[in-house]
Amino acid sequence: MKRLRAFINGADIRRFRFWIQLGFFVLLVYGGYFLINLGQSLPTFSCGFNQPGRAGVCYLLPLQHQTHIPWDSIISWRGLGILTGLLTFVAWLFVFNKAWCGYACPLGTIQDWMTSLRQKLGIRYSTYSLDWFTRLKKIKYILLILLIVLPFLMANSVAGLPTLPEDMGTPFCKICPARMVIPAFTGDFSQWTVDFSTGTAATMTGLGMLVLGIFFIGGFINKRFFCFFCPMSALHSLFSKVALLKLRKDGSKCTRCGDCYRACDMQIKEIADDVESKTLVKDDCMMCFKCVASCPEEGALKATFMGIPIYESTEAGFFKRMTKRRKK
Repeated sequence: MKRLRAFINGADIRRFRFWIQLGFFVLLVYGGYFLINLGQSLPTFSCGFNQPGRAGVCYLLPLQHQTHIPWDSIISWRGLGILTGLLTFVAWLFVFNKAWCGYACPLGTIQDWMTSLRQKLGIRYSTYSLDWFTRLKKIKYILLILLIVLPFLMANSVAGLPTLPEDMGTPFCKICPARMVIPAFTGDFSQWTVDFSTGTAATMTGLGMLVLGIFFIGGFINKRFFCFFCPMSALHSLFSKVALLKLRKDGSKCTRCGDCYRACDMQIKEIADDVESKTLVKDDCMMCFKCVASCPEEGALKATFMGIPIYESTEAGFFKRMTKRRKK
């Protein structure tokens, strides 16, 4: 058992993560061709516009459809549908927590591939200042509120005001880069257009094309650029504390060397500075566990499942990984 733990704790998390990400990418982008269907409430960007390749659907798409109902229908079977979808989403999240972002999300994987390409091209990346980081992290919550509220306002008048145009459709999906990027991997570029059928449709799809351009440019400027603004990550954060998979820290063993912060693609400073909290799954965390791999302090950081350590920082594991990287 000790040998197995030493082997796991000394493993290269980057290589392990690469293969897990690739497996999930193939499953979620092409699984539909093999009649795999994981349902309509996945806590990751398995894009519903990727037909017929999808093996399941991102929960944000049905959520927007479900909240497009009259107020008086909330206490009905339609309201029960919203509750059922939410509970299914939470059940998926309960097992893997925000590791859905770090290991399963196809859009996140594509961003990691963009980072690898940038590194090979020798393009330097930038980081946000702490002030900008604090401001930008609020955007994901604003988008989450809007994608829930706007469909309601398409079906209901507030204070006698006219309802929003129906051809706004699913507003977040219209601007989400996944709608265009993920179907492209199955040869479908039909979403790479601006719909001029109405002014609203042209505005929404035009904005989507603009966001797509920002997604690609941003991916070569910052690691995991879109994840800072992702409403799915915000929704994860509302339920992440009850999940079985956790990232824990023993502050008494932390020397605040900052190695974990420098390894973090999401620039989460608390991972290095917070020595009081036992659980460190912040709203931007994607649970990639690169911080654990970069920590040289015995047991300071660890990933646990149902309270059982499955991967933890060790001095031997740290130096083993560093030695391999230097040889490369």
